[in-house]
Amino acid sequence: MNDPATTALLLCDLQNDFLHPKGAYARGGQTDPEIAALPARLAPLAARMRARGGWVVATLFTLVPGKGGAPFISPHLKALRPFLRAGDFAPGSWGQALVDELQPADIAVEKVAYSAFYMSRLEWVLRKAGIERLLVAGIVTNGGVASTVRDAAVRDIPCTVLADGCAAFDARTHEVALEALRPVARLATVAEALDALG
Repeated sequence: MNDPATTALLLCDLQNDFLHPKGAYARGGQTDPEIAALPARLAPLAARMRARGGWVVATLFTLVPGKGGAPFISPHLKALRPFLRAGDFAPGSWGQALVDELQPADIAVEKVAYSAFYMSRLEWVLRKAGIERLLVAGIVTNGGVASTVRDAAVRDIPCTVLADGCAAFDARTHEVALEALRPVARLATVAEALDALG
């Protein structure tokens, strides 16, 4: 691996409202065992990144509240997830936070769309921190992960996607999304990333 000090483990959207049994998605019946397994699988890598002087960066999907607290929700998301309501993924809330198993993040960046680069400060903080490459993990492989990795590629930020550190709501969608990322990113396993960190 390159210098850990210039490398970040980018945790895409591994938040309580997505993963926790008391979160918004569980309330709406949107759970998946592969998604639920990610924090435990990634925790040893996050710990080793910290120990070796690397960075842990969390992207936090956010529903910005408007008047009266009702969140601004994109029409496509409202159609897909009609159960979302005021307070879900709210800035600074428990639901918006990175899951406990992966805390603490060195940097946390709010995001409002699939790509963590879209209308966010992610690129700015990566540059300020001297982060030159990303190990990317999180959810969902075909959504936030894929969009963020493609946006990193057009910014000349090399990415390694952790194939077993990402998940989607079904295995076929996950596999197709990984294959589609091969032109713009390396693929590796969590175990390979751990070995590379020594």
